[in-house]
Amino acid sequence: MPVVVVESPAKAKTINKYLGPDYTVLASYGHVRDLPPKDGSVNPDDDFAMMWEIGNDSRKHVKAIADALKDDNNLILATDPDREGEAISWHLEEALRKRRAIKKDTPVSRVVFNAITQSAVTEAMKNPRDVDGDLVEAYLARRALDYLVGFNLSPVLWRKLPGARSAGRVQSVCLRLIVEREMEIEAFNPREYWSVKAQLTTPRGQSFEARLTNFAGKKLERHDLETGEQAGLAVAAIENRDLSVTSVEAKPASRNPSAPFMTSTLQQEASRKFGFGARQTMSTAQRLYEAGYITYMRTDGIDMAPEAVEAARAEIGNRYGAEYVPDKPRVYKNKAKNAQEAHECIRPTEMGLDAGQLSRLEADQRKLYDLIWKRTLACQMEGAKMERTTVEIGSADGQVGLRATGQVVLFDGFLKVYEEGKDDDLVEDDDDKRLPQMTEGDATEKEKVTPEQHFTQAPPRYTEATLVKKMEELGIGRPSTYASIVTTIQDREYVRKDKGRLIPEDKGRIVTIFLLNFFRQYVGYEFTAELEQDLDKVSAGEVDYKKVLARFWRDFSAAIAETSELRISEVLDKLDDALAPQLYPPREDGTDPRKCPLCGNGDLHLKTSRSGGFIGCSNYPECRYTRPIGGGEENQGDRVLGEDDDGNEISLRSGRFGPYVQRGEVTEDNKKPDRASLPKGWQADEMTLEKALTLLSLPRIVGDHEGAPIKANFGRFGPYVMHQMVDEAKPVYANLKDPQDVFEIGMNRAVELITEKRQNPGRGRGATAKALKELGEHPDEGGPVNVMDGRYGPYVKWGKVNATLPKDIKPEEVTMEKAVELIAEKSAKKGTGKKTASKKGAAKKAAK
Repeated sequence: MPVVVVESPAKAKTINKYLGPDYTVLASYGHVRDLPPKDGSVNPDDDFAMMWEIGNDSRKHVKAIADALKDDNNLILATDPDREGEAISWHLEEALRKRRAIKKDTPVSRVVFNAITQSAVTEAMKNPRDVDGDLVEAYLARRALDYLVGFNLSPVLWRKLPGARSAGRVQSVCLRLIVEREMEIEAFNPREYWSVKAQLTTPRGQSFEARLTNFAGKKLERHDLETGEQAGLAVAAIENRDLSVTSVEAKPASRNPSAPFMTSTLQQEASRKFGFGARQTMSTAQRLYEAGYITYMRTDGIDMAPEAVEAARAEIGNRYGAEYVPDKPRVYKNKAKNAQEAHECIRPTEMGLDAGQLSRLEADQRKLYDLIWKRTLACQMEGAKMERTTVEIGSADGQVGLRATGQVVLFDGFLKVYEEGKDDDLVEDDDDKRLPQMTEGDATEKEKVTPEQHFTQAPPRYTEATLVKKMEELGIGRPSTYASIVTTIQDREYVRKDKGRLIPEDKGRIVTIFLLNFFRQYVGYEFTAELEQDLDKVSAGEVDYKKVLARFWRDFSAAIAETSELRISEVLDKLDDALAPQLYPPREDGTDPRKCPLCGNGDLHLKTSRSGGFIGCSNYPECRYTRPIGGGEENQGDRVLGEDDDGNEISLRSGRFGPYVQRGEVTEDNKKPDRASLPKGWQADEMTLEKALTLLSLPRIVGDHEGAPIKANFGRFGPYVMHQMVDEAKPVYANLKDPQDVFEIGMNRAVELITEKRQNPGRGRGATAKALKELGEHPDEGGPVNVMDGRYGPYVKWGKVNATLPKDIKPEEVTMEKAVELIAEKSAKKGTGKKTASKKGAAKKAAK
């Protein structure tokens, strides 16, 4: 009875169903070995020898496989059909040989299947092979490079830039894209331009719209009308002339469907249509794949198996009619340079199964499956047929020319099922409208002529979809890495996501400028893409991976050694100069932009702290002026608001943690003047002296209760009321929902909140958190698994393991399968899996 090993328990369950009782199917729970995070795990001086270590949580899984091999002396490695899957199989085989679980007579084979279906699994079992050495070497090369860059460059960042977290071979290049886009936006100067539209009527009284395309006898370019005066002249010229149709042209047009999904295009489309992040898309697709609904989701390929093409064509004919099936199947050719990534496209395993028949799936899984199913059918459907009409209208003297465009869909074709989403930086003419019937020579009457003011727009910030698209265009990263890269730069707090847009944090800017100045080659787009191509050659067996590593390490180690000698002050001076155009833009009054606007004497300079970079005054500590890196002084709103009753100046200032108000100045006698940060919802430009004095008067005494005052104030976790009785060791705090309550809450409500908190401490030390959802017993280890409501957000709890929910997953959407995945990840990081499991075992024994 052969032992079959796959990555996940969900995949094991599905495959076990197909193989039956003659096989033992076990899960490795992902990678079983990794490079320990310490010096020497990759040794360039010993021919790049790599020291691997089995993770704490993986030991029990390796042991379970080894134990199974004692009874069944036959190992089949059935991990995913890509480089990472090949690596997991190699690691497993190596680890089991070290344990001597694999004997000399133990047959070890590798099988791959692109979909988890009965036919695909059965066919794979008939065609075993050995582990692919070239793919493993490509994995080893990538892993060694990532280690060498991360483990050698990150300490340089920690020493030279306090607050920096890490650097990575691909993540730093990805961060550079986002930072440079932000700098483009900041340097952008909007340009005014005008357009003119006219509402016209035909001789039959039908209305239509036309736009001005020729003026004063010449063709108008988009930005030619630069002012309102020029637009006014154009309006007058149209109004003072008779217009007639000079030509009508109708042309047939067609649109063909997009290719089926590969990894990057699926991530982009899920982001456009559903707002899914790359990680959410991939985890949802993983669950669909493991349940047998779609083919493997990490691929650069867009070709489709012939039997799948025929099934799609048959389904199209059954559902929509023969006219929607083209005469010949559509063929899409792979663009992938790397053959190992070019598996079949992402498609449903059964073409007849639509999302409506999968009601038992979670909402996100249904939405993503529906997207894949529609795109797959659409890619094999007949194209859409349209008629595009262009009508030219002009004056007899040729001084004025207008154009009206329209489009009519004659046959919807694939549009009946699916239309690809658009990124917002793709501007297209709105010509999807029908024009009234017109012929050459028809006179047109003017209903209304309207000038419209426009401004050129800065390039938009990246979304996860457009960032993945750009990385793909530049050849940076690979399908299996896009999601993790985009997630990592957010987890490191180099980038934040606001309304779907990726915005660099100050520390992200500083790290990028540092790397561009001291390690420019290694964050270069071409260099990174060329290195990816070298790694592709390794996977194709064309290049020795150790030669690639040696060539990289020779120059990189020299750059590390050179930078290590620099003092922090030298680094900051260089970064200050490099960032000068963004940090110190010209002032309207013509004064020196580097002079401190608060004291007037000191010079502004780039400084660093644990929270990132900021601009500060050289007269510190006498002058404590600071402002964030992003945005100039005009956005900060620093100003004097007035004086208090004692004549102290009350000012509004900008710090690196946001705007605040201050009473007086820093002096020898008063080194820490009163300060108060603006509460959430308060705008700096709306601050008055009265509001500032109110803030500086906090804490507010609400009233006296049982011999002690109740105070209202703002704290680290927001607004609160506080009370401490004489016999209490610690005060009781009760949160307030509305910041305004700090200034308005009365005694009755305050006493009610304090009393309620005393009687029910809630999140106090030793208190039990509230369960938002009970998922039941852990399927493999036992013990209750619950989704809990924590102080810092919802989390999954199992024994002593607390795994925070990703921001893109709501508590009510968590399934047992997802919870087990999060628990496994957390256990692997903390090494708690073994301890928790043993506790569970002890509990069971006692119960028995």
